[in-house]
Amino acid sequence: MSTDGDLIKLYSGQILALAADIPHLDRLDAPDATVKKRSPLCGSTVTVDVAFEGDRVTAFGQDVKACALGQAAASVVGANVIGRSKSEIETARDQLKAMLKQDGPAPDAPFDGLQVLLPARDYKNRHASIMLTLDALVEASTA
Repeated sequence: MSTDGDLIKLYSGQILALAADIPHLDRLDAPDATVKKRSPLCGSTVTVDVAFEGDRVTAFGQDVKACALGQAAASVVGANVIGRSKSEIETARDQLKAMLKQDGPAPDAPFDGLQVLLPARDYKNRHASIMLTLDALVEASTA
């Protein structure tokens, strides 16, 4: 069973630093797709705007209203999403989900920075918030 002390340890300095420095917080004026996702358990929300050229992300904006874990995930994704293909984004989403729910490894580069969220495996109530940005991006890539 998790204690309050364990939860405090979860919010490491690295997670808090990522949460404080989220890239691409400006929304796009003319996105190809906009998707808003909300975690029903905690109320965290992420809205992503994405522009594509063919299969690749050429522009990205996000509005993140989430816990520090969701913010950290948005930070890592935002720092690495430009130039990525739709299949790379889907793979990163699937790998992050497996890391959290099935004790899988951290996602492959360039999204390997999500490994900082490994300690969140034990906090199932935080998983949805962590997944928001990649879930929204996958949905946007199929819109």
